[in-house]
Amino acid sequence: MLPGNFYDDIKIGDERLTPRVTVTEGHILAYAGVAGDFSPVHLDEVYARTTEFGGRIAHGLMGLSLTDGLKVQSAFFRDGIALGWSWNFKRPIRIGDTLQVTFRIRDARVSKSKPDMGILFIEIQLLNQRGEIVQDGEHRLMVPRRPELVAAEASA
Repeated sequence: MLPGNFYDDIKIGDERLTPRVTVTEGHILAYAGVAGDFSPVHLDEVYARTTEFGGRIAHGLMGLSLTDGLKVQSAFFRDGIALGWSWNFKRPIRIGDTLQVTFRIRDARVSKSKPDMGILFIEIQLLNQRGEIVQDGEHRLMVPRRPELVAAEASA
């Protein structure tokens, strides 16, 4: 099991700031290869200079992927299972940007179908080095409950 909190240890309103990552050309090239998205706005500087962005930018979904990875690196959650994302793209991510995630637990409930799991509703912001929100949204994450609490509830 990963280190981190069980559902029962997490409270509505809990907030965390994750580690940071600086976006490199390598991130963009690797993501293009994985996603199969070779759009010139990501890979061709000459073309990208002619766009409203004025230069190359990272893939939007790469930002979401980095957000999820930084959330995992925070070690706040124990073995989370993603249930869904509602996500907004606010600003471009550029090579050299240093990104960090801030998240807050908005709501929580025990799963109806899996009483040994809890569902968290997490407000998330992906910030650049200037503190600007580049992406934001909500993540629904299912995390395990403390086994002794589940056992006590089952025997009650």
